[in-house]
Amino acid sequence: MDWRPRGVLFDTKSLVRGVFDANSDEALLIEAAACGKVELFSYSKSWNAVLWLVMSTLKDNAGNPVYSGEKLGVLRDSLPIVFTS
Repeated sequence: MDWRPRGVLFDTKSLVRGVFDANSDEALLIEAAACGKVELFSYSKSWNAVLWLVMSTLKDNAGNPVYSGEKLGVLRDSLPIVFTS
């Protein structure tokens, strides 16, 4: 269909690079998806890897995670990526 943008599937490594490295090609694809130029897909298990990375590395001085589950849900919902099982 001509009206649909080209689709790209992010694996776990691509998703991590896109979310955490603003200078990566994957980050540029996320920006393009936000503008409707491309449609991005990723697997839910890849998002779970991002969650693990955030929860295990981003901690306050007391060792507690910086982000709550609710904040991480808001992050996921703000990404222009369709997560599939």
